[in-house]
Amino acid sequence: MLSEKEIVAKIFSIKTEEEFNHTAISVFNYQYEYNDIYKQYVDLLGIKPNDIRHYLQIPFLPIEFFKSQQVICQSTKKADIVFSSSGTTGQITSKHFVNDIELYKTSYSKGFEQFYGNIDDYCILALLPNYLEREGSSLVYMFDDLIKQSKHVLSNFYLHNVDDLIKTIKELKQQNQKTILLGVTYALLDLAEKNIELNENFIVMETGGMKGKRKELLKEELHQLLKQSFKVNSIHSEYGMTELLSQAYSKENGLFNCPPWMRVLIRDINDPFNYLSEKKNGGINVIDLANLNSCSFIETKDLGKKHNSNTFEIIGRFDNSDLRGCNLIIQ
Repeated sequence: MLSEKEIVAKIFSIKTEEEFNHTAISVFNYQYEYNDIYKQYVDLLGIKPNDIRHYLQIPFLPIEFFKSQQVICQSTKKADIVFSSSGTTGQITSKHFVNDIELYKTSYSKGFEQFYGNIDDYCILALLPNYLEREGSSLVYMFDDLIKQSKHVLSNFYLHNVDDLIKTIKELKQQNQKTILLGVTYALLDLAEKNIELNENFIVMETGGMKGKRKELLKEELHQLLKQSFKVNSIHSEYGMTELLSQAYSKENGLFNCPPWMRVLIRDINDPFNYLSEKKNGGINVIDLANLNSCSFIETKDLGKKHNSNTFEIIGRFDNSDLRGCNLIIQ
């Protein structure tokens, strides 16, 4: 078996489907060996690790396990940090025990660079009121670090100080500064009502989530409203979750792409071991190889469909599943 260091090197050097497959099998074997919860689950399914020849044969752990178990490799090792999901009062939230925070930093930094280029080219404005008002948000951790990496003097978080944000936006427009305006959906809609016109140097990125503040909107309706209000050509989106260490990004039309170490599969809602072809709706399974010290193979409660080998769309969530951070829009 490869060492942890050797596997990490392979994860972030993937270039081909064959390399992804070989690395996925190495990650599976590592997690079967060191993650007690995942090993028990695989054994209960009667799956023999030596029989795995392709990542489509690897079992996916239902995401609900993160609410009741410590899904972590080498559980005797102290976690660097524990991330928790958002939820309404009374809900049991997921917890992600991360025993190597550098893996998370490497994953989101390399992922951002792949889709948007050098972080220090940007000013980052993060409008995340709900996330900032609670502890344990992996999204806040990520953008706090990206804000620092951007090194721009105006990069910052914004809670309810909308007037300061508007003043900053006007200053950035005068500077012709490339800027990412990231926000939870309802906060972006609140800002849009202030009649703030952006320009071609701005990227508006929504993370989803009305948090009970506004009526839910179809994704197309939401993006059209934001485009008209901000006078931009497209709305970007980020797809991530507490239980993962990687993100997919959409630059337009709600179509997401993954970094090379991440894959999305669509499972039949009536047969979780049957994967659907393109253009068919089903449950989303995520492979996040960067999530090496937890579980890289997760069966989510999101619904979606593939458009090609590595492009997918979110269409909603399973009935009766928790309404969570970045996936509250039902279509």
